Amino acid sequence: MVVSLCDYTANMVRPWAEAGYLCYCVDLQHAPGERKEGSIVFVGADVREWLPPCCEVAIVFAFPPCTDVAVSGARWFKDKGLGALIRSLQLFDACVRLAEWSQAPYMIENPVTAVSTHWRKPDHLFDPCDFGGYLTPPADAYTKRTCLWTGNGFSMPTPRPVAPTEGSRMHRIGPRNDRANLRSATPNGFARAVFEANHKPRRNISGHL
Repeated sequence: MVVSLCDYTANMVRPWAEAGYLCYCVDLQHAPGERKEGSIVFVGADVREWLPPCCEVAIVFAFPPCTDVAVSGARWFKDKGLGALIRSLQLFDACVRLAEWSQAPYMIENPVTAVSTHWRKPDHLFDPCDFGGYLTPPADAYTKRTCLWTGNGFSMPTPRPVAPTEGSRMHRIGPRNDRANLRSATPNGFARAVFEANHKPRRNISGHL
């Protein structure tokens, strides 16, 4: 089983679903309860209150909301008040606790945020264009500095960069209802790269693949 927290798009788990893993994507934006599409189960729940089914977990991904902790919006921190910051850190903390509890490799993603101040500095930094070469044809030719906090043996994939010909594409998305989801969607090249670096084919009883 693969668990992906605060995941609305399911981009991160699609390579795993295609390989036969049962994938749980948990996000409050999904309809309450569970809805299954192929090997992906969309769960409408608060990650602070949800626990996965009793099953071996292969890997955990988490994308806690960054709106109230991203340094790009620091000028609005005081206007939002302590409540917004506390809620964001609570969601991040819930993702950390569930990821560590699983004992599976994990990756928690956020842009450059205040989390580095309140917890610890990220383990890795990347831009989507760093992994655009994993796609056919190559894509994700844009920049968006992203932090990863990892643990339990997570393997950071080897970059296959493409030229960032689209520049900072996400910053050019105008006001719209789904702007936050578009900006936070996982780049498909990075998702594929993480799968190739961390997927370990299971062997059957006779020892063959």
